[in-house]
This record gives sequence, structure tokens and C-alpha cells, in this order.
Amino acid sequence: MQGELHTIRGQVQGVGFRPAVWRVARALGLSGEVRNTGEGVEVRLWGANLTAFAERLRRELPVLARIERWDRVPLADPAPDGFSIAASGGGAMRTAVTPDAAVCADCLAETTDPFQRRYRYPFTNCTNCGPRFSIVGGAPYDRARTTMRDFPLCADCAAEYGDPADRRFHAQPVACHACGPRAWFEKLGGGAVNLEAFSMLDDVDAAGGALMNGYIVAIKGIGGFHLACDATRPEVVERLRARKRRRGKAFALMARDLGVIRAHAEIGEEEARLLASPEAPIVLLKARGAALPDAVAPGLDRLGFMLPATPLHHLLLRRMKRPVVMTSGNLSGQPQCTDNADARARLAGIADFALMHDRDIANRIDDSVVRVDLGRPRMLRRARGYAPAAIALPEGFDRGTEVLAFGGELKNTFCMIKDGQAVLSQHMGDLEDIATHADAERNLDLYHRLYAHHPAVIAVDMHPGYLSTQRGFNMAGERPVIEVQHHHAHVAACLVENGRPLDAPPVLGIAMDGTGLGSDGTIWGGEFLLADYRGYRRVGCLKPVALPGGTAAVREPWRNAYAHLMAEMGWAEFAMNFAGLPLCARLAGLPRQTLDAMIASGTNAPLSSSCGRLFDAAAAIAGLAWERQDYEGQAAMLFEAALDPAALDEPEELAYPFAIPLLGGRGLPYIEPLAAWRAMLGDLILRTPPGVISARFHRGLARAIAAMAARTTADAGIDTVALTGGCFQNATLFALVHARLEAAGLTVLSHSATPANDGGLALGQAAIALAASQQGDHNVPRDSRPDH
Repeated sequence: MQGELHTIRGQVQGVGFRPAVWRVARALGLSGEVRNTGEGVEVRLWGANLTAFAERLRRELPVLARIERWDRVPLADPAPDGFSIAASGGGAMRTAVTPDAAVCADCLAETTDPFQRRYRYPFTNCTNCGPRFSIVGGAPYDRARTTMRDFPLCADCAAEYGDPADRRFHAQPVACHACGPRAWFEKLGGGAVNLEAFSMLDDVDAAGGALMNGYIVAIKGIGGFHLACDATRPEVVERLRARKRRRGKAFALMARDLGVIRAHAEIGEEEARLLASPEAPIVLLKARGAALPDAVAPGLDRLGFMLPATPLHHLLLRRMKRPVVMTSGNLSGQPQCTDNADARARLAGIADFALMHDRDIANRIDDSVVRVDLGRPRMLRRARGYAPAAIALPEGFDRGTEVLAFGGELKNTFCMIKDGQAVLSQHMGDLEDIATHADAERNLDLYHRLYAHHPAVIAVDMHPGYLSTQRGFNMAGERPVIEVQHHHAHVAACLVENGRPLDAPPVLGIAMDGTGLGSDGTIWGGEFLLADYRGYRRVGCLKPVALPGGTAAVREPWRNAYAHLMAEMGWAEFAMNFAGLPLCARLAGLPRQTLDAMIASGTNAPLSSSCGRLFDAAAAIAGLAWERQDYEGQAAMLFEAALDPAALDEPEELAYPFAIPLLGGRGLPYIEPLAAWRAMLGDLILRTPPGVISARFHRGLARAIAAMAARTTADAGIDTVALTGGCFQNATLFALVHARLEAAGLTVLSHSATPANDGGLALGQAAIALAASQQGDHNVPRDSRPDH
């Protein structure tokens, strides 16, 4: 009898894949077996319907399954009787680790049905939902290698676990009231809790009652603790903000259902789908009215909402008809607490009570953040629900070489390449924080163990001061280290996500972000690069302007306002024409002599073409941000949030004008903002509303970027543009530039599944390093054209 060995790789473990194989094989009258291995899932089949098997299995895949590669070879072994599910085998890990998934409708129905044995059980799950990555400690994915190993199955759960026809067959986190983890409510800082004061049901409902009564509650979720409070009470939100030491950054929100969210925000069809998806991310939505306190998202016009992702959260909010703040359980800048003892130590001064449980969190993972732009989801932070799902490399890349890329300093992630797949880690945060740096080290060790990863090539950012770069060199040993220019990596990440083949022609990469070290030693951040995976050539930029104070200028918008205005017109011209503006008085009060000396000598005032700093200057000049920013990008976000949408329809000539001269009269073309600043200052004299000023600035800059792109692509004879970098997370700028480029007949590539910000940097680094390695070139791909 004919036999075949099928090796299937991808997201195929812990998702009900083997039971699906068992059901299809039995339905087709096939004999053989299926088992998990380090490779993925191995299926041995004998029978007359082998072709029908593959076709039917693809149609009947479990909800969470993703097939990346399916290999078939003939088998000469004799056929066994019947079809069975065999014990897992070992070997090197070559399959995807499944991300955590929100509770499915079937499990939620059980949890809320008084006639089911899992009624009000906070940890109900099955093969279609529940914790995965957050509880796994080894591969292949079996209960003994998860934090559920400490909870032996009761007879009822064991029967479900062992029945291939049950949706809980080999669901590793399966449990119930009798045998599984338990949740309890406690007072942080010590003392007894009177549960009856908050609920007559159970500890989870008591935590919900505490929220309704104005208390701050620490809640242990899938990937870490959250801090929660009633989002409609200004004094409680302000109390949480003060205790957490989070001055201005917006809080995430959770609501029990879409109806509660719709009372506070606008939800489109794609946004509703994302909110209710198995990934259950935070979705940024346009705020509706002023029903929530400004302290929830100070100065911003968008709210970050998510729906409950676990039965625990559904039960917690069942009586709550108002949204709650659901922010990470930490002091600002630190990683989330994941351990009960750590939460008691670190959160006691922040939360009044805690809802804890005894299922350990093996791997910390934050909530993902997504926004819908131009009808597509755009990843802003890739974490729970998405990471560490693999990303297939495009055609032409070698499948045999393993690469490790260390990412950037901010929004750090790392990326491993193995078997033609890129595994991008979850968001970890800014490495300047010691605890975050330690967390990144721990995660790197975990991924090496999970994937049995042995990189032959190391990739880092070319900035020698980045902690991620230093870590890469320290780990490299004798292995080659490829230093990748920051914005080249941004462009390459966009190309990978869009499946651009290795040997495809170059594109025009437009990288707009905060800062990245350029190949000329200056700070880049508004770049036009002719680029592919193997190299790049800088063909345009925003005007390089000094950053007086260096990194201080990243934090303090007034420094960029002063530097930009002085670079354009000098103090004499500015004071003569705009002395009546309050802005002039503010600038006159600065230590101008010191600032001018720094700029003139270049002492702690490096030149930068940063788009982020351009927006900082605009926000400061418009009067929306002046002193120290509370978080990265705050000034630019406030500037965009103030925008008057009606002003986007003004006549074209009212958009602020930017020119495109050459650096030094003969060098690179660059975008010159002199006329834009003069127009903005003129509008300030006319007392034009900030919302109109913001719209005119956005429209003018978008027009200039598109004009530079049209000029550059025509000169180079290319037809494809890639938009990347954190400034393209500005929805207005992104939409305006995208529309103009498409109107010019250009194909526009952009990010969706990976962040345009530095969270996607490691993916681009890894692809560039692999391309260089395939050429036998371990040197840095550098700009081939001088700037001047």
C-alpha cells in the first residue's frame, strides 16, 4: 500500500493540529500516525486518498494554525492498522511557537453558563484559545514544558485531554476548578479583605467590585500584571497617574464589550474585527465626545481600547458598564511585574488591592497596539497575540544560514533567522532601563533554547553607543558582525514584510523617524534612500539642523524650535519681523549666547536631518509643546491631535511651502523649511488657530516629501517607494504622502504586520546581514555617494 511521510512546519503545535489530522485521516479511511517533533508535526500516512488528505486538511485547519512549509516524501514501511496520535518526539526546534490567543466563544459560553462545570472558572481554555507563548519553557510544546506542569489533571479534564474528538485534546493549559490554577483577591501592603464589601460571588467579582468603588487594582493577566481603575473617575485616574509616575502618556483602556467602547470612541468594521480577534490587541480609536477625563489620554484625540482577552477579565468586568484603565503593572519605564512576590513588592505603593493567581508566567509579554490606517491594520507595538509568530523571508534568501539581529536602543526587539523564517521577538522597551535590559537578555536566552538557534552571523545597528550594538559585539566571539545603518534597516524591514524578493530592483525608501547614526557621522532621521537588501545610496534628506544639547534636544522641543529658526533666519531677522509674538519673548529668555556658541562650534550640537525633531520644532512654535516631553514623540502627537480636519480641505496654496534646493548648492537635494516657518509665524501673528496651523504644516511637508520622491524616482528610473520610520505612524502624514505618491503613479509599500518604528528594526537588520552573508561579504553596506 502506498505510504507518505508529511513534515508540516509553522504554527502547528498547541493549536489542535494533531486532532484535525486525526479526524481528516479517519474520515478518509487512512492509516498511520501523527506526532509533534522539533521540526513541527510529522504525519505518516497509508491509503488510497493521500492527495485528498492534503486538500481537506487545508480546508479544515484549526483557527490558530498557520502552515509555512509542507514536505512530502514516499514511505516504504508497511501500513499499520488504524490511525493514532503518537507521543511527541524531540529534536531541534524548527516550528513556530504559538502566540497567546484570546478566549474563544465556546470557552466563554462555558464560563458564563451556570450549568457547566467551568462556570466562572477564570482559566477556561481549549486548543482554539488561551495561553501559549506566555507559559512555554521548552520545545516541543507539551504540558510538561509549560507552567501548567504543576497542576495534575483531574479525571474529567484528563478524559477531555485524551480524547481526539474533544476540542481540548492535548490542550496543554486545560484545567478546571478541581485541578487547575486558582485566583484570589488580596490587599496589597497587608491586612484582611472583607470580600462581602465588594461581591457576594467570588474573588474575581470582588476585584470588579473594588474597581466600581474607586480603588486601584493590580491584576495578573496572561503576560504580566496590569494596573486597573475606573476610567470615568478623574480623581482615581489622576491618583493612578501620580502613583505610577506616568505624567503625560496615555493609558490603555479595557471595556467589557463593543457597546461600551462605542459610547466613547468611533469603531469601523476593521477595528471591530481587530478588537474581537484571537490576537485581541489594543486598538487606537478616534475619541468620541469628552465623556472620559482628559487624564486618560492628555491632549490626544485617540483612545487605546481592548476587549477582555481571558475569562478572568470577562468575569472581572461583567458588572462594569464603564471602561477601565488597564495599563502595565509597573512604575513607568520598567518592565511589567510577572511574579506575585515581585508585584507585592513593587506595586504595593501603586495599587490598593491585587487579583492574583498561581499559574506562573514563564515569559513576560505586553499588550500589542494596532491602528487602522487606509483600511489596513498597522502594527505599532508587536507583542501579545502576534509574537513570536514567524515571518517568512522573501524569495532568494538562503534557508541554511542562521542570523541574530539585536535591534535598536528604543522599542527594542531582536530577530532570529532560521530555516528561511524570521522570528521577531516581542516588544521589550527601551534598553536604557536596567530592568528592561536584563529582560532582553533573559528573552534572548529563552529564544535560543526554544528554537535551538545557532547564529553564524550577528547584525547590529552601526551606532557604537547603543546597548544593543554593544551586546551584539560581546556575544559574537569569532562570528562576523555586520553593522547596519539605521534607516537602511527600516527600509529592509518594510521590504521583507511586503515579500520583496532578494534580487528585485531597488526601491526609494523614505525613512522618517527620530534619530539614527548616518554613514557621514551626522544624525539622520529624514532620509530618501535608493535601497535594496544589499546596499543603499542616500539621494535626499530633510535639512540638517543642529541639536543643541544633543540628547537633551530629543527631550525638550524648545531647543529644536530655537535651532530651526536660527538656522533659517538668525536672531536679527526673527526679532525684527516677529517681535510682537509671545514666542519671541520666550526665545529671548533662553541662554542664547550659550546655544549660539554650541551650534557654531558643533559642541554637543550634532547636525541632524531628523523628521521627529522637525515636528518637535513645529509643535513648540505652535505653542503646543515647549518644555520636557514626558514620553517619546509626545510633541508630535499633540501637534497631530490638535489638527483641524476641515483645514485639510483648504486651497492648496495655503499649505506651508517647503523648497528642495541642494546642500551647499551642489550636494544632495534636501527639503528646506524656511518658507514654512515664515508662513507659520505669519499665521501666529494673525492668531490662526493651532488646528489650522497643524493642518497646513502636515499638508506642506507631505507635498514636499512627495515632490522629492517624484524627482528621485524619475531620475533613478524606479517605480516603487517604501514608507517607513516612526514618523509614518503619524496617520495624517502617512495618508497624505501615500495619496500623493499613488496619484503620481508610484507603487507604495508600507508596514502592516510589523512596526514602522524601531520595533521592526531588527527584522531589517537580519535581512541585510543574511543578504551580505550570501554574497560572502561581511563588511558594512555603506552609502556609495558623498553627501556634499
